[in-house]
Amino acid sequence: MNKNGLNQYSHVVAIGGGHGLGRVLSALSFLGPKLTGIVTTTDNGGSTGRLRAESDCIAWGDLRNCLTQLAKRPSVGSLMFEYRFAGDSELTGHNLGNLMLMALDELCVRPLDAVNLVRNFLNIDTRLIPMSEEPTHLVALQACGQSVFGETNVDKMQDTPIALSLDPLVEATTEACDAIAEADLIILGPGSFLTSIMPPLLLPKIATALANSKAEVILIENLTKEPSPIANCSLSQKVNWCHQVLGLKIIDQILCHGETSYQQGNISYFPLRSSHHIGLHDRQALADALSYMVSQQLLNTSHQTES
Repeated sequence: MNKNGLNQYSHVVAIGGGHGLGRVLSALSFLGPKLTGIVTTTDNGGSTGRLRAESDCIAWGDLRNCLTQLAKRPSVGSLMFEYRFAGDSELTGHNLGNLMLMALDELCVRPLDAVNLVRNFLNIDTRLIPMSEEPTHLVALQACGQSVFGETNVDKMQDTPIALSLDPLVEATTEACDAIAEADLIILGPGSFLTSIMPPLLLPKIATALANSKAEVILIENLTKEPSPIANCSLSQKVNWCHQVLGLKIIDQILCHGETSYQQGNISYFPLRSSHHIGLHDRQALADALSYMVSQQLLNTSHQTES
């Protein structure tokens, strides 16, 4: 694996939701403590949704997914964290990792403390930070003027919403804003665009931190068309969504899957699909592609400076 391009960065930040963000973090885990994941916490489905309804806690599912993908395998710790209860009881369908995080949260001062305890337990160097430590839900505004409440309902919408918001509008985690301020490379995606990538950007302090950042920003496009209302949008429309929310253009480069490697403007195409699943990025291919992209960018910048 060619890691030279990425190793030259002192602080890489990746922003998104559980499955896509976890894949990126695991692909770049060789960066160790130089890598930080800022995790979306608006999920309200499955085990996470049940816990949120009963305890008014943050959404633990995406954090758990990232921790699981970063954990060294096989290990007792990773198996425990992935375990999902079967049978017919109140625990049926719950994920043990979610329950562990919630229990630790009740014992700790902050949700971030709970995440750090699990990181230490699973021997994970990469930092993980929830976008906020306060419970909030994603809300989409339809063209007809009606609102759709909750992440799971937003994903079921037929038409692309005209706007997104958080209810309530909570405070961003201070450490998340600090990580963005310190970053020299920021990665968005892959993952569900409306429900994984966009929620952190809706927090004013994170938006401000991104606006003030001098870091290179790369958006990773999904491998397949996602089953959500954003499926109607082109790649350029997604980029415009990000820029509209933030009030400025921040995305410098875009990484997409292609059967062959080539570049078209600021979009780079590489064979990225895993041989195991059409919807999963191959970790090594993803790391190599990102490393090549940033190396080329730094080379171009160096040539411009010299001339």
